[in-house]
This record gives sequence, C-alpha cells and structure tokens, in this order.
Amino acid sequence: MVAYRKTTYFYIIWFCHILGPESFSDGYSFGTRQLSVKRGGSVTIPCYYDRKYTQQKKFWYSEYDNIRIYTNTTAGDVTVIDDPAQSLFTVTMRNLKGGHNGTYYCAVETGEQPKTITTDEPHLHVQPAPDLSVMSSSVTVDEGVNISLQCLYNTKYKNKNKQWCRYKDKRCYTSQNASVEISDDMRGSLTVVMSGLMKSDSGWYYCSVNVQQSPVQDLLVPVQLTVKAAATPDISTESNKTETENNTKNTIPAVNEQQPSAVPLWLPVSVGLLLLMILVGVFIWKWKRRSDSNVDTTYCVVEDPSGHKAQVPADGTLYSTVEPHYQNPQEQ
Repeated sequence: MVAYRKTTYFYIIWFCHILGPESFSDGYSFGTRQLSVKRGGSVTIPCYYDRKYTQQKKFWYSEYDNIRIYTNTTAGDVTVIDDPAQSLFTVTMRNLKGGHNGTYYCAVETGEQPKTITTDEPHLHVQPAPDLSVMSSSVTVDEGVNISLQCLYNTKYKNKNKQWCRYKDKRCYTSQNASVEISDDMRGSLTVVMSGLMKSDSGWYYCSVNVQQSPVQDLLVPVQLTVKAAATPDISTESNKTETENNTKNTIPAVNEQQPSAVPLWLPVSVGLLLLMILVGVFIWKWKRRSDSNVDTTYCVVEDPSGHKAQVPADGTLYSTVEPHYQNPQEQ
C-alpha cells in the first residue's frame, strides 16, 4: 500500500513537471475558467501560444482518456488543427457526454527547458442545458459593419459580473465604449454590439460570467469572429465599362456580314399589314370600276319639232349636236 502511494505521488510530480501551468497576466489560472457545454453537442477551443513556438510540436492533453493528440490530427471525436499564422491551434470536441467533464491542457513542446509548457487549462462542464451559451459560436462579416451577439446565461447569475473578452490579449469589456456596447437585460441575456469592424478585429472572443464559486472563478463560452475585407469595385474595369457604354451610344453599329442583324419583330408585321391594305385597296377600286361599267342606263325617246327622234337618258340629260346654219341672202 505504501509502495502504491509512493508510485502515485511520483507520477503526479512527474506530470506537473511536464505540464507546468501558465497563467494569464491578470493572475487567474486557466484551471479556474470553466467552459459550460451542452451534452451531445460540440465545442471548439482555441489554444494560443507564443509566436516563437510556431515550428514546435503542439498537443492537446486529456485527463479523460490520458492521451496526447498532436496538431493536424483527428482521434475519435477530437480534431486538433494548428494555425501558425494566428499563433494558435484549435481543438474541436464532438458528441460530448458527462465523462468528458474535467481539465484539459493546451501544451507546446518547446525543445528547451522546460521541455513542455502549458498554454491553457480549460475545464469542461457538460450539461443538458449549459449555464452559459451563445446563439452563434462562429460569425463572419465584412469590414465596416456592426454586429450583435447574444450570450445566454442561467438566471441564477443575473447579479453576477459579465464581460466580453478577447482571447489573444485578454482585453475585456464590461461596459459601453466607442467600439463595443454591452447590455444585460438581467433576465438571462447579454447582448454585445461591435461597431466599425476591421480585419484586425478577427480572432477568438468569449462571453464570461464571474461566478466566484470554488473551484470555478469564471464561466466562459468561446466565439470565433472573422472579418473579411469588403469587396471594392475595380476602378480600371469600371472605367473601361463606362467608356464602352459611351462609345456604344455615340457610334452607329456596323453591319456584321457573317451574322444577320437582328430585325425587330414589329417591322415584318408592319410591312405585311401595309401590303395587305394595298391589295384590299386595289381590289375595291377594280370592283367599283367594274360595277360602274355594268350599270344599265334608261333612255327616253324625244322627238324634236323637225320630226327627228333622240334617246335621252332618264336622268334628264340631253346631249345634242348643233350644226351651224347659213342663211341665203336671197331668202332675206
């Protein structure tokens, strides 16, 4: 029994030596900050490290199953991805259950003394209904816009101090300022509004509730914010487009000999109607002329005093020929 206790004590000392804990500059140990997560759900945890360790090996150590998972590796429901450009690696845990409760370690193999250091010690608490959660754990927006994020907490913490913090520099906001506004409705909802976002605002943040309940100092839930450069129009392209449009307006389009020009639909229809009208007009004119030539004229017979008879149209029109008569002077 004594030998077993000595052996256990030795392994505890050895583990603490390998994973010597670090603390934030604010004096809180990572072990006192608890991530409240939903049973059956998933969580992504950022692990920041010093830029000088960009090329060094990093791993995620779990007390739950006592294994190391190095970066860019997936083991079961855990995936660890390194992002040297941001000096961090992320750990995504899926299908969470009660057995996942406990302390975890973000660690770096330094290649110097000490050989391994701990950069973060998140403590997971899996619950059917988390004491602290967010509406969205990953948000992507364009530069210059404003966003509103909502953190939900158990109403038993309504009188506790709440913050919006940035992982990288540990800067926290507890009240309104020029770029961040925080409002607490005291009924379980904390609203964070960030204004005039820039690409430099990209990174990991977290909502925090200062519960001050041993051994937990704070509850927190991580949120990833990605700010993209706003799309700007290509000045040269826009200029060329405007010039082309102006040239099109001021230039008569040339006829393409290889392809027939497009003819508006109304043109052939109009021509057809015009031809039809002309044909109808010609037909009517010919019909009228023919009808006039076939009209029967009624004549009346008129006898003049000299005994000559003449046919006079029934309309009363009388046509005659007058011949000049020269009187003989002797008859006078």
